[in-house]
Amino acid sequence: MTALWVVLGAAVGAPLRYLTDRTVQSAHGTSFPWGTVTVNVVASLVLGVVVGSAAGSALTAAVGTGFCGGLSTWSTLGYETVRLAEAGERTHAVLDVVVQTFAGLGAAALGLALGAAL
Repeated sequence: MTALWVVLGAAVGAPLRYLTDRTVQSAHGTSFPWGTVTVNVVASLVLGVVVGSAAGSALTAAVGTGFCGGLSTWSTLGYETVRLAEAGERTHAVLDVVVQTFAGLGAAALGLALGAAL
């Protein structure tokens, strides 16, 4: 049954990742991957809330593993960072890693605190 919860969460998170990325990225006239930053930071926040709230196993599977796993994208962070570096945009490449790492950690910490307060 747990696997079904993960599948259901991912079925929502993955398309939302794609749509959010396209929407956010099209709003910016830059090569910096703001769409990927957005989905990764939001997923970190949501996962922090779920873990911090000590939710039950079904909710953790559906939202924490499925939804957040489908929404966030480490592989795209890696790909986009390499693409930026290859295009000579080394400053953007370094900023991509730094911004996503620290914003993601900060969002997760905030989520943990919010989840614990619930």
